[in-house]
Amino acid sequence: MRDEIRALVKALTPGDELEARHRETALAWLAGTVDIFRRVKPRTPSPHLVAYFLLRDETDGAVLLVDHRKAGMWLPSGGHVEPGEDPARTVRREMVEELGVPAVFAPALGERPAFLTVTETVGPPEERHTDVSLWYVLTGSRDQKLIPDPAEFRSVRWWTPAEVAAALPGTVEPHLGRMLAKLSRG
Repeated sequence: MRDEIRALVKALTPGDELEARHRETALAWLAGTVDIFRRVKPRTPSPHLVAYFLLRDETDGAVLLVDHRKAGMWLPSGGHVEPGEDPARTVRREMVEELGVPAVFAPALGERPAFLTVTETVGPPEERHTDVSLWYVLTGSRDQKLIPDPAEFRSVRWWTPAEVAAALPGTVEPHLGRMLAKLSRG
């Protein structure tokens, strides 16, 4: 599976200098580790692989974000990639678990990630770790009925790109604006 993940990361075209650095960091990590999956919650091993997904309404580019209880900020949905699991499968699984509907991958990207980040998590020091996150884009609509997981999220709501850009620092996922800018450039 590590070789498949390496191929996904290599195929990504970075949207900016930071994503290029994250891509190189991820490739170096993949070349130097034997285990890319979280084995023990919350952090072992660190880093480990995560799959985020943006549920996006094409009419105005709005994305669904979740007010994540543990992270304390608005994030795209997603989760840890299970041992041996393909990240696109993680997206399909997490979409049903977290929002109660099946995943529909954006036709332009299919089941390929659109973005990559390597970030330190927030929370108590004994739980912090590094996530190597592949970001996928799903097609959605503000009108679709969702069943958000109340154990994980305080709330969910659609955010336009302008609302994301205007959000106070620390209230939304810090790389989200860059991801949206990359999507808008095509």
